[in-house]
Amino acid sequence: MRRRRWAAALISIGCLFIIAALSLGGYNLWDDYRAGQTVSRILLQMQSAEATPDYLLNPYMEMPTEEIDGYLYIGKVSIPALELELPVMDSWDYKRMKIAPCRYAGTAYLPGFVICAHNYISHFGRLKNLSAGDGVFFTDAAGNTFSYEVAAVETLSPAAVEEMKSDDWDLTLFSCTIGGRARVTVRCRQIKTYEKSSQ
Repeated sequence: MRRRRWAAALISIGCLFIIAALSLGGYNLWDDYRAGQTVSRILLQMQSAEATPDYLLNPYMEMPTEEIDGYLYIGKVSIPALELELPVMDSWDYKRMKIAPCRYAGTAYLPGFVICAHNYISHFGRLKNLSAGDGVFFTDAAGNTFSYEVAAVETLSPAAVEEMKSDDWDLTLFSCTIGGRARVTVRCRQIKTYEKSSQ
């Protein structure tokens, strides 16, 4: 009789341990599920809270600038096929162009952005060597990078101002030929709308 009681007591204790283990396992599973749900919710809130670049909210805004040595720069242009990376000044005149490429017209935030430079080898003197499909990248002073692809290389006359500023192209790069009789003009299409640079 005593053995039966002990056996019943041991079975009861064993059942209690099993129930406790199942309860603990169930709690751990629930806690894991709850933590996963919380993390997912927080990630969604973080994604929705990521700042939208100002230019996407207002593409007509002025481009941000950075002042260096008394000149304002709107960013830099990179042309991997020519192994070039150059700063770009906010506006152009012949004095500025002796230092760096300059914005001739427009903005990176809208079609019709035009950058000009002297035909120095260290500036835009090798534009004619570009081919359709070559990449061109512009990073503005706020760190937003715009990716382009060369669509065409043209030769325009110096008087073709309206053609140079055409909104048919997202980005145009140009430089005078030696002697200034024509302008080597590279027309580009944007291939990526937005990418934040990790600089």
